[in-house]
Amino acid sequence: MSAGSVVALLGPNGAGKTTVIGVASGLVPTTGGTVAMSGFDVTGVSATEIARAGVCTIPEGRGVFPNLTVTENLRMATYTGVSQAEVEERAYTRFPRLSERRTQLAGTMSGGEQQMLAMARGLATDPAVLMLDELSMGLAPKIVGQLYEQVASIAADGVSVLVVEQFARSVLGVADHAVVMTQGLVRYTGPASELDEEMLATTYLGGP
Repeated sequence: MSAGSVVALLGPNGAGKTTVIGVASGLVPTTGGTVAMSGFDVTGVSATEIARAGVCTIPEGRGVFPNLTVTENLRMATYTGVSQAEVEERAYTRFPRLSERRTQLAGTMSGGEQQMLAMARGLATDPAVLMLDELSMGLAPKIVGQLYEQVASIAADGVSVLVVEQFARSVLGVADHAVVMTQGLVRYTGPASELDEEMLATTYLGGP
């Protein structure tokens, strides 16, 4: 995965997509093989060290603190050494809606707004690699489209993005590369533009 590219990791429930992210982020131990990033073997490296190296993971379910306000959630990112003012400036510039929700408890916001907050907090660490697990889960198509516009913008800024998605068509419009998994095995890897309908039906969707 090159700098500024978007890779879509696709597959049905139980395919192994979230496990891949867990292994890549150091949260799930490897049982075989190696994990390489930027040409370096990081197999067995702790999640803390991988995060310090510039890998940011936004888990399924968004991972915001529901009983804290938007501002307080963003303050969590300042423990990496970035000032509160800089964190908020980055967040509100990319997601203006969050500025309108500064004093609102995160748990009372819509799912789309919570996803924006999770992404804003993650991006405050200035990551080299951003991994998003099930970005579109439970969100309206319009919101999903807006979030993927931001994914494309993030990649354009030079961040490598890995997106795990169950719903392939949500991400293929912005993805450079695609990887399709079923039952823990990679069935396709290559340009997203070459992942045709027949392949989606037979390999990804389980069609005839």
